[in-house]
Amino acid sequence: MSSNEKPSLSSSDIHNFNGSSGSQVLEIKDSSSLSLTSPLPSPAIAPNPKSPAVGSKPKLSASMIIPVWIALSSTVIIYNNYLYNTLNFKYPVFTVTWHLTFAAIGTRILHRTTPLLDGLKDINMTKDLFLKSILPIGALFSGSLILSNTAYLYLSVSYIQMLKAFVPVAILLISWTFRVSEPNRKLAMIVLMISTGVALTSQGEMGFSMFGFCVQAAAVAFEASRLVMIQILLHGLKMDPLVSLHFYAPVCAFFNLLILPFTEGLAPFYALSSVGPTVLISNAAVAFLLNVAAVFLVGAGSGLVLTLAGVFKDILLITGSVLIWGTTVTGMQVVGYSIALAGLVMFRVSGGK
Repeated sequence: MSSNEKPSLSSSDIHNFNGSSGSQVLEIKDSSSLSLTSPLPSPAIAPNPKSPAVGSKPKLSASMIIPVWIALSSTVIIYNNYLYNTLNFKYPVFTVTWHLTFAAIGTRILHRTTPLLDGLKDINMTKDLFLKSILPIGALFSGSLILSNTAYLYLSVSYIQMLKAFVPVAILLISWTFRVSEPNRKLAMIVLMISTGVALTSQGEMGFSMFGFCVQAAAVAFEASRLVMIQILLHGLKMDPLVSLHFYAPVCAFFNLLILPFTEGLAPFYALSSVGPTVLISNAAVAFLLNVAAVFLVGAGSGLVLTLAGVFKDILLITGSVLIWGTTVTGMQVVGYSIALAGLVMFRVSGGK
């Protein structure tokens, strides 16, 4: 690509957004594609099964890994909500920091004991790359995780999942603003469709909180900005989910530690005894296992299959929110979310063109 060309961001590069600590990771596949692999990764090329490379990563079929990924992704969100609102441990900054610290340690253990992080050999992490790219992207990632987890203190799981449908729209709006990609009439109609659907879900929300809505909207803005910045700053760099987590987890944990004294202070440490080590460790472990599952998910199926799997997961979460916590989902929200999901599927099928 010449120095005057701008990287383009297509619909195949943009997927759903989990919004739970430890569950958002990225993969930069090639010179023109970007995806969130934890929610909906795009397929990677698997080695020839007749001549597997020594120490290569094991491969699992889509029918095996997609249900596992859906279960882990849903469990992370439900477990975090349980921690915040049932156990009354209302310290999202501490929780995210703990998850990231656990992930930073976990990726380094896996690097020494398994071939899952062999992709590190292909990354030439220079000081300049770290300071100009990894550090600012990590700051946005930290803000996205903290804000998205804080939203669970004010909004229902079902409503948050509905609001996340707006993430691809936010990414497109930012990429159009900074001319990373160019708008067209079809994409503008899809953006309008998704926006209308999200607006209807908000109008029909019974337990609407303006503060919670603003927090989740800010989380969406941080995440969208992070993805666009990745496209601009790390264009062409290849990372799988665990390699990405290996670099970003300690950076995000560092930023969170700087924020913690000014937000929650020592309060979460005093409250640890009411939660117990078993809950804290298992909570972080589930989030970390989701990232491990994302490695196997890459290449497990086509982009459309994984998109539909993500949609199915969101519907399960909304249903679970109704059954577990008695959340009320109105008819207007069902209609609005259906419109938003239809827009997302059209966006994916259209190839962003």
